[in-house]
Amino acid sequence: MEKRKMLVKKCTKNVLQLLCDQFLEILHGVENEKKRIWVRSWLDRRNSYGVSNLLLKELAEEDTHEFTNCMRMDPTTFEILFNKVHQKIQRSNTIMREAIPARVKLQVTLSYLATGNSYRNLQQSFRVSRAAISKFIPEVCDAIYEALGDFIKVPSTHEEWKVIEEGFNKRWNFPGCYGAIDGKHINIRALAKCGSYYFNYKGSNSVVLMAIVDDNYCFRYVNVGCNGRFSDGGVFQNCEISKALENNLLPNGGFIVGDDAFPLKPYLLKPYSRKQLTLSEKIFNYRLSRARRIVENAFGILVGKFRVFEKPIACDVSTVDKIILACCALHNWLRITNKNYFSRGLVDEENLDEYKIIEGSWRFQSHNGLLSISNARSNHSSQIARLLREKYTAYFMNEGSVPWPERMIF
Repeated sequence: MEKRKMLVKKCTKNVLQLLCDQFLEILHGVENEKKRIWVRSWLDRRNSYGVSNLLLKELAEEDTHEFTNCMRMDPTTFEILFNKVHQKIQRSNTIMREAIPARVKLQVTLSYLATGNSYRNLQQSFRVSRAAISKFIPEVCDAIYEALGDFIKVPSTHEEWKVIEEGFNKRWNFPGCYGAIDGKHINIRALAKCGSYYFNYKGSNSVVLMAIVDDNYCFRYVNVGCNGRFSDGGVFQNCEISKALENNLLPNGGFIVGDDAFPLKPYLLKPYSRKQLTLSEKIFNYRLSRARRIVENAFGILVGKFRVFEKPIACDVSTVDKIILACCALHNWLRITNKNYFSRGLVDEENLDEYKIIEGSWRFQSHNGLLSISNARSNHSSQIARLLREKYTAYFMNEGSVPWPERMIF
């Protein structure tokens, strides 16, 4: 009897062992099948044939100019940015696959921002799946903005404001000016079931980028995400910066300048918009235009360097916001740290010998994805605001006059 029990126990153990072995073999087969499907074989050869390990490495060593065209920064600057974001975007390997290297993620993202190429084209070049690209581009954009966010900030001290005011006075002959404001519609691809929520006056879908720029083409304040169907006056009134300006953000007597899309305020000067203007009013408009063109050119540089804005962005709105903020931060960082960020002919210049404006090359490029905002058409302005404009109108005709304006306006 005892022998029989031992035999049954032994047989049961052997059967269970066989079943376990077969079960593990089945699991291993399924796991191999999943792994085979998880990564297509040609994508798995990224380290051997991907752009990151071939072309970009060659360009960094042999042709830094072409590397800069690809990444919008030279190899040294790229390494500085990589060190800033590496820990934020690197993931750990798993038993199923190796994590995409942080360097590749940054290169893919910068290439996307610089060219606006589709995820499919990026997939084919870098050998990274579209699904992975769509997932990590917003993560990398977040990391870039977090690392470079200090380069976009509203001045917090009188001394910081004074530097900007002196810049506008020295470069653009407009004392008392602390910035230039403008807004642009960033075209996006229509979202499913969004109706007219993002539909703008140009008949496309967009989100609005509102920005204030200093005398050096740098964004000092940006507001993104407001849907395109909002009235343009409403976009400005709903910005945090509008409330701050109402609460005396600027030094006493200071102001920013804008075009006719904005309301005339004690802190915001705009041009005269009547048809029949006096000579002094025309000169005021010209002088204000010189100071205000700085923000137009900042947007021009932005879209010239980051071609992702040249056509509607085919991403979720939350990702679009991250792309805009990352590009603005990169623009400021490169403008401040790299003297060769953009060439002289890219922005508007004045030829005071021949009394003409030489338009920057950005004005002749395609900007289908970046549209100007429309006029607010507000005729309600305070007496203080009108008196301030009249004060500067008189100033530009007297002690603040310069030799050339009459030749420029006729």
